[in-house]
Amino acid sequence: MRRQVIPTRIVRAAITATGHYLPPDVYPNEYFERRLETTDAWIRSRTGIAERRFSSVGGTSDLIVPAARRCLDVRGISPAAIDCIIVATMTPDRLCPSTAAVVQRKLGAVNAWGFDLAGACSGFVYGLIVAAKLVESGAVRRLLLCGADRMSSVVDPDDRATAVLFGDGAGAVLVEPVEDESVGVLDHVCHMNGEGESSLHIPAGGSVEPASADSVATRRHYVVQDGPAVFKAAVVGMAEVTEEILKRNDVSVADLAWLVPHQANRRIIEAVAKRLGLALGRVIINLDRYGNTVGATIPIALSEWNEQGRFTHGDRVVLSAFGAGFTAGSVYLRWAIA
Repeated sequence: MRRQVIPTRIVRAAITATGHYLPPDVYPNEYFERRLETTDAWIRSRTGIAERRFSSVGGTSDLIVPAARRCLDVRGISPAAIDCIIVATMTPDRLCPSTAAVVQRKLGAVNAWGFDLAGACSGFVYGLIVAAKLVESGAVRRLLLCGADRMSSVVDPDDRATAVLFGDGAGAVLVEPVEDESVGVLDHVCHMNGEGESSLHIPAGGSVEPASADSVATRRHYVVQDGPAVFKAAVVGMAEVTEEILKRNDVSVADLAWLVPHQANRRIIEAVAKRLGLALGRVIINLDRYGNTVGATIPIALSEWNEQGRFTHGDRVVLSAFGAGFTAGSVYLRWAIA
């Protein structure tokens, strides 16, 4: 007798709730006009940024906790219902312990384990891929994925090239299994090119150059960026991963409801959209109000659009990012929240 083969049911992981938090203190471009040799017009024309938020106290965990609470409240569950916490950040509270552990304590998520993920501006995309696989495997059921950075702690306030670009903020999403196999996280593409290390990095503070009186005095704990090199690589890198994931899933630009790009520079976003042939009306852009919040840009954008009711159940959505490393990643999903 032939043995009957019963098809294995697909477990699909999906974003089921969102939340975000921005510090209350707003720093418009005029703030930098008073401090640096720059103007509002110069900053807007080259970056698209009009203002950003800086946190005056606390660490990255203090940005995450209100975003996480907002996310859990929307879903109607308590922190104790969380199985795992992933924090995508390049500005952890401390090198040890993980910021995920700090968030677990502050939230009271007593049943959660977790860890930090260092992917710079691609961190949230990488984190979503890991989160989805953990949920799909059955290892966890409810995973809180947080993307957050307090960039004001690692940006030289006297460096015109970087001071105007970044902001502080946090976004959080809940990743859970869903019964509808047509929605959720469907595919991903990731690339990395370590040759980009010197173009965007923080020189000191790691094991290669531990903190010292000299490293502090010579300001080597701040972000160093080769702007033109990063711009060129970001346009190509973000466009390539987006094109690749659309092609792999036979999704045309016309079928795509939203592109959610990392919010680094409006000119980069416009260049990627132009290369794809995608109208800007279907590209989520909010960096004019927040600047580059690194690991937080995509989850903040998702949360804002979700709260405004701008996503429709089943929408085809692509998240794409490019960051230090160089790292690049893209996720294709269909929106699961009704």
